Amino acid sequence: MAPFHREEPYNDLPLLPPDVDLETKEVMRKTVKASRALAQLNGAIINLPNPSLFLDTIHLQEAKASSEIENIITTNDDLYKSVVAEKRYEPTAAKEVISYKEALWYGLEKLKERPFITTNLCVDIMRCIKQNTSGIRATPGTTLSNTQGEVIYTPPAGETVIREKMANLERFINEENSLDPLIKMAVMHYQFEAIHPFIDGNGRTGRILLLLYLKMEKLLDVPALYLSEYIIHHKAAYYQKLRAVTEAGDWEGWILYMLDMIEKTATSGLQKLEEIMGVMEATSEEIKEKLPKVHSKELIEILFRLPYTKRQFLIDANMGTPKTVGNYLIALENEGFLKATKVGKEKLYLNQRLMEVLENKGEARKHNTSYSA
Repeated sequence: MAPFHREEPYNDLPLLPPDVDLETKEVMRKTVKASRALAQLNGAIINLPNPSLFLDTIHLQEAKASSEIENIITTNDDLYKSVVAEKRYEPTAAKEVISYKEALWYGLEKLKERPFITTNLCVDIMRCIKQNTSGIRATPGTTLSNTQGEVIYTPPAGETVIREKMANLERFINEENSLDPLIKMAVMHYQFEAIHPFIDGNGRTGRILLLLYLKMEKLLDVPALYLSEYIIHHKAAYYQKLRAVTEAGDWEGWILYMLDMIEKTATSGLQKLEEIMGVMEATSEEIKEKLPKVHSKELIEILFRLPYTKRQFLIDANMGTPKTVGNYLIALENEGFLKATKVGKEKLYLNQRLMEVLENKGEARKHNTSYSA
């Protein structure tokens, strides 16, 4: 096998599984912690009265963070307005984030039809993210550089080579073996990023595959994780650990990083879920007390499905005539539960309490520490 050179296509990228001991003592200890945190989050989600209630919000937060890693930045306010308002309101960055969320949903639907992660599914997800019809890289010249412009990695080149590597990855993901699923997930993610099969969209596609894999392996019934948030706060370590596998065969360091991501993300996700539920229950009690004729379980769920709502959402839920539901929203605004804003000719209503939970930077600050396995 030829030695690795940063500026030459890595066509000798080793096939999976790696020919090393992946299940070291430290890795196995960390796997137990990550698995436990994931199980606790999963249990909390499936025990919710409506487990799918917060999915739109959670997936949009993950889409926002994953896009931010690629320097596609949007605000929560722009993002949620874009989702709720008519299509006339669509800042470019928010549009890309929404495409990411739609790609995730597309992948989840495809898994229901056929529980396999394939090269074709990867291509379809990338196309959904990028909103184009490109496919596997066919032209040479792709390199990855650092912020100083120095080439740090040149992925495999040539469509045939890339497809062979992807076919091997596909077999590794879908075939039964004795590896713990979370360790397998870490290996799979490295390999996908190292193959770098597309001209653009590799990072976001790779992060969607993580959520699809957790769902496919039944580790998360509802794939509700902000995995990308962790990578944002440990971005330097993410790329450093990837490079260490390529350049030094340091699988242990990479796997520990990924397990730490799962553990920390699941723990913070559970805290965020509990916080949203607490605010939702308190808001429900207040509305019941101040506006008993307006209050209903259906209304509260609509107000907490996304930070912004509008009259049509209440009409679609059969909560009354346009005039009736309009009066509900005005009453909620007058009592301070919602804040109205105009987008074009449309009036949207912001649930400030929910937005404040989503904007809460306390958790982010707490996790923005140096990496430790």
